[in-house]
Amino acid sequence: MSEASNFRDAMSLLTTAVNVVTTAGAAGEHGFTASAVCSVSDSPPTLLVCMNQSSRSHTHFVDNNVLSVNVLGAHHEHLSNVFASKLDSDERFTHGAWHTLITGAPVLDDALVSFDCEIEQVQAVGTHSIFICRVVAISQTDRHAEGGNGSGESLVYFNRRYHPVGQVRQIDMA
Repeated sequence: MSEASNFRDAMSLLTTAVNVVTTAGAAGEHGFTASAVCSVSDSPPTLLVCMNQSSRSHTHFVDNNVLSVNVLGAHHEHLSNVFASKLDSDERFTHGAWHTLITGAPVLDDALVSFDCEIEQVQAVGTHSIFICRVVAISQTDRHAEGGNGSGESLVYFNRRYHPVGQVRQIDMA
């Protein structure tokens, strides 16, 4: 087994949140499913997003220089699969309801939380680019709003499968 295969197998045991990362601008509207997203700093609010350089939308993210990280809820498994598929960008955005914040990157209406960002740095490491992104706006879904998911469960990826995490339990004190 190759070193890369061993590494991928080991990484499959690292539980990660599932996100749809989007961009829009002169280079068009694009998006992909990502698990390699994490906080860098809260002052200033900064995220790190990793993207394969061979991805067909990589240059569009670099050219637009903005992105939105949409953290998916357990009810978004289908959307995760859509943005990981070979569908073209126009088809991908017909799934889900979208709006924009400051940068113009698409923000998923019912994401658990969305981070609207400007890409401040791009660092090439191996096969991937690391985007260092300054957060310029945040949109959080009201998990208890009528008609919403209500559970607030997050969609995570572990051992090459999706799992819901964070079920809110109601305790009856009567």
